[in-house]
Amino acid sequence: MKKLLVLAAALTLTACSQAPAAQEPEQRAAPQAGFPVTVENCGRTLTFDRPPAKVVTGYHPSLETLFALGLGDRITGRTNFSESAFLPGHQEQYDKIPEISDTIMMPQKEIMLSQGADFIVDNQMASFDAAGGYATVEELDAAGSPVYILGGWCSPEEVLRFTLDDTFDDLRNLGKIFGVSDRAEKLISELQGQLDDVKKRVEGRTPVKVLATDGGKGPVNAYGGSGITHQMITLAGGENVLKDVKGDYTEVSAEQVSASQPEAVLISDYSTLRGEDMPSSPAKAAETFAIVKNSPAAEEQRYLAVPVAAQHPGYRNLLAVTDIARFLHPDAFTQ
Repeated sequence: MKKLLVLAAALTLTACSQAPAAQEPEQRAAPQAGFPVTVENCGRTLTFDRPPAKVVTGYHPSLETLFALGLGDRITGRTNFSESAFLPGHQEQYDKIPEISDTIMMPQKEIMLSQGADFIVDNQMASFDAAGGYATVEELDAAGSPVYILGGWCSPEEVLRFTLDDTFDDLRNLGKIFGVSDRAEKLISELQGQLDDVKKRVEGRTPVKVLATDGGKGPVNAYGGSGITHQMITLAGGENVLKDVKGDYTEVSAEQVSASQPEAVLISDYSTLRGEDMPSSPAKAAETFAIVKNSPAAEEQRYLAVPVAAQHPGYRNLLAVTDIARFLHPDAFTQ
């Protein structure tokens, strides 16, 4: 990718009654310490001469991740977020940022290009599909608006290869891009400490058999043995009952789900969206328990609503591991 275009101009107007003084040669802005920096993303090389100052974010986990790094003041435009409850303190920041799209997708091409962004962060390539009327990554690059995709979710194959280490890599890369590497390393250390604590607490305990689903009577929208949700289950001391199913978010027959005999269920939660096409988490749980009616999970009505935003690349999926572990092994967190 070409270097980030930096718009720097200085106009000095001098008014006096005498003849104007000779103008000095134009001064170029002094380079910032630690720059330029280069990172790799989606098979592209992104080079930044200075920290971005006019940032647009896509689906909410990208915004949350920048908030976690203390970079909310750099964001000048965001998409709409109405799928999950906000993390503590985030809605106040969210409300102050202009909304450029009333969906989770980026706005159409003309609106997107008019933002004049010097950096764009998202975690889905669908927002840059020309067939949908969106500005492409190449068009935005040419306009001086380089795109960074969280989690390396650059293709269906790369979605399946995702690991939670990719989220740490994103935090480290964003720290470099914005010139806040110390801040990023501190956050990484804190999050790694939380994951290490979970690992220590669940170590040696019998894994709980977990079904992760987004509902459906058949086929069922469920999570197979690849991707974010599968890894969160494993790190939290669970065993994904669909671990042998290829894919991340995929369709599974009701018969296979019924035979999986889960001991606990994770439900993808769209807490603020309701309607015929978006049933509540309790409704989806009831639907799931009807399918696995002879399972331990159904007998105990044991389920946890997991914010759907935590099931996409971003800061929140690291936090969700602790929540899932507490649900699966409550006794491990009594002290």
